[in-house]
Order: sequence, then structure tokens, then C-alpha cells
Amino acid sequence: MIGRGIKWMLLLTGTMIGAGYASGREIWQFFGADSVVAILLFSGLFMICSYVILKLSISLKAENYVVVLEALLGKRLAKAYDKLIILYLFLTTGIMISGGGATLQTFELPYWFGIGLMCILLVVLFIWDLDGLTSVNNFLTPMLIICLVVILIIFQWTSEGGFSLEWGAQSNWPSALTFTALNLLPVVAVLSAIGTKIEHKGEVWIATIGSGLILGGVSLIYNQSLLRVADDLLLYEIPLFSILSSYPSILVFAMTILLWTAIFTTAAANILGLISRFKNLFTAPGWLLTFVIVTALIPMTTFGFSTLVGFLYPLYGMLNLYLLGSVLLFPFLQEDQPKLR
Repeated sequence: MIGRGIKWMLLLTGTMIGAGYASGREIWQFFGADSVVAILLFSGLFMICSYVILKLSISLKAENYVVVLEALLGKRLAKAYDKLIILYLFLTTGIMISGGGATLQTFELPYWFGIGLMCILLVVLFIWDLDGLTSVNNFLTPMLIICLVVILIIFQWTSEGGFSLEWGAQSNWPSALTFTALNLLPVVAVLSAIGTKIEHKGEVWIATIGSGLILGGVSLIYNQSLLRVADDLLLYEIPLFSILSSYPSILVFAMTILLWTAIFTTAAANILGLISRFKNLFTAPGWLLTFVIVTALIPMTTFGFSTLVGFLYPLYGMLNLYLLGSVLLFPFLQEDQPKLR
């Protein structure tokens, strides 16, 4: 049970820690100054939402997110959010592919080389479908989290003043709502795809609480580190490199590789959500559907990574606030809904 719970926890965490998050761009977009309470609130909201969605997908024996959305929103609104999720998964997969190209530019490799490599590896991964994705997550996600946390802690303690939290002004707390709302779409898509795989209720607790604690802790120390280099962030497409600018080149190399893998795993999780949504409509194997998806998204990468994150993420954060409210209220408004057990 514990091993399986950790596997789902890493899948859920890996879904979140993608190009926008691991690079620091998404954290800086939503948080920044006066955000300690916002991040703690996000951590709690993420646990609650993940638990409700996963338990609902189990009780409904969901194979994709459509039936989960119908239980949360009703059939009419579910159709609208179904289209939003499909569009979101397509667009953010395009952002991940773009982020893959931007990350490898650190090694002076062409932008299009990174994009091409990302697309090829995604197609290869889905030869093994869900088993391939969980295996990659079980290996890469812990490495990324450990290395990222170690780097951020070292940066904090070697910076002037050491690690500190400013509790005085906390005016940015509403960002917790939009940040959680933004990330609900991939959470709904991925958790709905694994509901039938859960064998014990303990797996649900491990996956939801563990991922929420990890994401809250990493977000807090990451945000505090970005505040220390705020004046330099405009110089970097990827904010993490502003923190790494004074580190030895070997460490920059290692962290760049790990960042690239985070981008890769989130793109793969998005594609899993899309494949599970359309597998009843198409009989093609997963790798072929993946090829079609990434080929269609290549033109989108011409807009650039930071531009895509800066425009699309806040927009979806606002659009998903109704879905966030529905998830949080669902356990209290279940008279005509499937019971969670």
C-alpha cells in the first residue's frame, strides 16, 4: 500500500512540477512578495481538492475526467469545462515543449533541437502508456525535488541575512485561490485516469497529503529565494537560472538536466489526460496519438516560453475559480451525488 501510495504521490507531484513551476516562472507569476500565507493556503487547498477528486473518481470508477466533471458541475457545465480542459492540456503541453527548447539553450543548443528531442521522447514513452509514465516519475521526480530543495536551501543560507519569512504583510493571499484553480485542470485529468487503479484507501491519503506537503514546502522556499534575486529576473527566460548564476557550472549543468526532465514528465502527464479522454473515440495506440498531438503543437512553440506562461496561466487561473468552488463544496452538497466512501 505504501509503495503504491508513493507512486501516485510522485505522479501527482510530477504533474505539478513542470516547466512553469520548476523553472520558477509560475511561482513568480502568482506569488512573490507578501505570499507566505498564500503558499500555505495553496498547500491545504491542494490536499483537499486532490482528495475529493481522487475519491470521486474511485467511487465513479472513472476512466477519464468527463464523469468526474459531470458529478462536480452537472452535465451542461461539464461540457464547457471539458472543452476548457482539452484546450488547457493541449496548450500547456505546448508550453512544456517550448520550455524544453528554452532550457537546453543553456548548453548553447538550438531552441528547435530541444523541441525536437522532447517530441521524440514523448512519443517513445507512450509505447508503454501509463506504466511508462509512472516508471519515469518514480525515478525522476524524487531526484528533481531533492536537488531543487538542496540548491534553494544552500542559496538561502549563503545569502546575506539567511533564511527568513516576512509575516507582517500578507496581502497576496488571494493568489492561493487562482494558483490552486489553475492547477485543478491537470489534477482532474490525471487523477481521473488512475481512479480505477487504486486498491486501498491508504493510497489516497499518501498521494494527496504527501503531494500537498511537498508542493507547499518547495513553493515556500522557492518563492523566498526568488525574492532575493527579484532585480535580476527580467534578464532570464527561466528564473531558476538567476539563482544558479553564481553556482559552479557542473551544478548548473545537473540542474538544467533535472529541470528538463520535470518539463518532460508534466508534458507526459498532460498527454496521458488527453489520451484517456479520447481513447474511446480512437483505437490508435498511445504513441501514435502522442505523435499527432505533439506535431500539432509545434507551431505554438514559436511564441516563446515566458510569453506563453505569462498570458495563459493567469487566464486559466481565473476561469477555473468556479471549478475550485465546486470541488471544495462537493463533500457538503452530495444529496444527489455519488457518496464518497
